[in-house]
Amino acid sequence: MDKNKILNNICYTELVYDRINKKLKSNFSKNEIETNLLATISETPINNFKKIGKNFYISNADKNIKITVNSNTYRIITVDKIIK
Repeated sequence: MDKNKILNNICYTELVYDRINKKLKSNFSKNEIETNLLATISETPINNFKKIGKNFYISNADKNIKITVNSNTYRIITVDKIIK
């Protein structure tokens, strides 16, 4: 798995911004979401990246989130809080 390839190709749909804000109970702008997700993916160690089926799951315990990315299109699918 190539973290840089994910970072360089990541993309978003219009619907995902609302989905992320809803799931995280937040009100971030599109720019804030993109900036925060890129930073989170950059700082997450590669051993916290898992590929299951057609998706990458990127877990960051420090930020308490799990990012789901389509492994073919590199499109963000959703972001969930990690339940501790």
